[in-house]
Amino acid sequence: MILDSILERKKQSIERAKKDFPLEELGRSLAYNPYTPRPFAASLAKDGLNIIAEVKKASPSKGIIREDFEPLSIAQEYEEHGASAISVLTEEHFFLGNLEYLSTIRRFVRLPLLRKDFIIDPYQIVESAVYGADSLLLIAAILSKKELQNLISASRHVGIEPLVEVHSKTELLTAIAAGADIIGINHRNLEDFNMDMELAKRLIPLIPNGKIIVAESGLHEREQLEDLRACGAHAFLMGEFFMRQDSIGAALDSMLRSS
Repeated sequence: MILDSILERKKQSIERAKKDFPLEELGRSLAYNPYTPRPFAASLAKDGLNIIAEVKKASPSKGIIREDFEPLSIAQEYEEHGASAISVLTEEHFFLGNLEYLSTIRRFVRLPLLRKDFIIDPYQIVESAVYGADSLLLIAAILSKKELQNLISASRHVGIEPLVEVHSKTELLTAIAAGADIIGINHRNLEDFNMDMELAKRLIPLIPNGKIIVAESGLHEREQLEDLRACGAHAFLMGEFFMRQDSIGAALDSMLRSS
């Protein structure tokens, strides 16, 4: 399974990173260069259609999505045209992302930034803070309840409120029990990449009041966003749709502004 391959490669990458930059060094870097996380949760809770626009070059299922890939330019265009936050793919081997994209974008863009990766180790939490993430993705499918609780706690310890992603009722209940406050519902199954575009509508009624709900994957029309917002979604994570457009800004404009 591709997910197993991704996780195995990720474990290897983390071990190499720990040797190159031990946790103690990362911690000192954060202490010497403190940063104030931008209000990711608040940016998703505003009235209107709140889009987390994604900087994404490739995926395991689709291959290269955007050939002329300039992460900073893309992020600046998202900001200029009204995105509420920006998601930055940092997984290097299967999505062709890079942590440096995150730190570069933070220097020149004012929007809150989500680090999107396969976070499985507390080391990555500190790493995310050092590189300037304001939130990070925790995927319930690859974590036990205890692991999820520990990573949520570790994130909050450095001032980051994570987005916890689910793809089933079981995962949703685990996320709620683990204390997630921002819950993403991914229409795409990470094991076989099949899409279930009705999933968010089925799961949203099960989420307690006070949680921020993000719908993810397969979104390409304003009507979809309006429909999901009426069901209770607060924000929408969109990447591939924008990455395939000749004009990213025009596509974001049309998504946010009714005719």
